[in-house]
Amino acid sequence: MNDTMPLPYLDAHCHLDFARNGRLLGDAAACAGVRALSATVTPAGYERARLLFAGCPAVLVGLGLHPWWVADGSCREAEIARFEELAARARFIGEIGLDFARRREGTREAQTAAFERAVRAGVTGGKVVSLHAVCAADEVLDALERFECTTDNACILHWFSGSNDALVRAVRLGCYFSVNPRMLATKRGRAYAKAIPADRLLVETDWPSGPCGDTTFSEWADLLRHTVGALAELRGEDVVERMDRTAREVFDALPPGGGEEAVAQ
Repeated sequence: MNDTMPLPYLDAHCHLDFARNGRLLGDAAACAGVRALSATVTPAGYERARLLFAGCPAVLVGLGLHPWWVADGSCREAEIARFEELAARARFIGEIGLDFARRREGTREAQTAAFERAVRAGVTGGKVVSLHAVCAADEVLDALERFECTTDNACILHWFSGSNDALVRAVRLGCYFSVNPRMLATKRGRAYAKAIPADRLLVETDWPSGPCGDTTFSEWADLLRHTVGALAELRGEDVVERMDRTAREVFDALPPGGGEEAVAQ
């Protein structure tokens, strides 16, 4: 399946800056006609990635404030304030969100405070936002609804794992959903991938999953083809073209107020 499926137009959530040879991966993607939203996890990581991928047209860099880094104390007041400063000029925001899984549940208050500040600063007028919501889909949706984030932003729930009710609510609010191989490896993930409206569906890899050494474009491409193929099996071949069209509609548009950095990426 991997050898015959086309590469998608865009990977809606990956972490190319985690790879030691991330720039080479970005250049290879450009040659293959693939674009990527490379989500970062801290403001400092975003600033490094902006330099790393400068002049690489395939890679769009997201400004991140990942809940894991908030939960473990890596991102405190100075980092949150820096996110707020950078957000005004960043069109792509991510990864931000909440994670109330058992090991991080004790940091709920700190995560919520940081996330709400990130939303107020970063999800404003014409942004593309990649959202993490683990055991916290309702709380993430509460914030999106309270601050009217989906009115003029593209809010993408990355690797959605909430309840069916939360899925229905997210669709009603106008959210998009990016789907990866690990989501499609579960029965519930496949059911959600079938239920999401075709025009709200995007492909992602969430790859690499953490800092690593050199890796290859072929490994990344195999993950993309696997995801596209699995979705085509679930939804029919027509979904492939529809996902590419959605990716272009979301990521290629440059609405007013979307951030000056969109022009440079």
